[in-house]
Amino acid sequence: MREPLDHEWYGKGLKFECTQCGNCCTGPSGYVWFSDGEAKAMADYLGLSEDAFRRQYAHTVNGQWTVNEKWNPAVDGFDCVFLRRDQESSKALCGIYPVRPTQCRTWPFWPQNLGSRAEWGRAARNCPGMNRGEIYPIEQIRILRDRTDGM
Repeated sequence: MREPLDHEWYGKGLKFECTQCGNCCTGPSGYVWFSDGEAKAMADYLGLSEDAFRRQYAHTVNGQWTVNEKWNPAVDGFDCVFLRRDQESSKALCGIYPVRPTQCRTWPFWPQNLGSRAEWGRAARNCPGMNRGEIYPIEQIRILRDRTDGM
């Protein structure tokens, strides 16, 4: 039996546990959008003025601010400018984790990943934390999903 397209197929919740692999912070070129309030929080955390933060760590695309990327030949892709790789543990660490943008905080519960079981499965191929760990109930998933509106 096929589910209607608008049916929340994840009604029983979804499992997710960050493994600090860094896969959500690396890969093909992309965008990490942030608001003015998030820019202030990131700037404050780094001990910079907002202007200095934007000059050093961000740029605009079609009038919206996004975090810069850096080429990483080891992964043949781009890393978020704040991604740090710990050589001893092989963990990927965020240099601004306590103040990371909403887009980062809501992974993997983005609308494009929640559109269907197949879309969730495609995202899970690159994210070892999906489908393991804590079960997020549908109410929490909806909150996280809805925070990404306009992303």
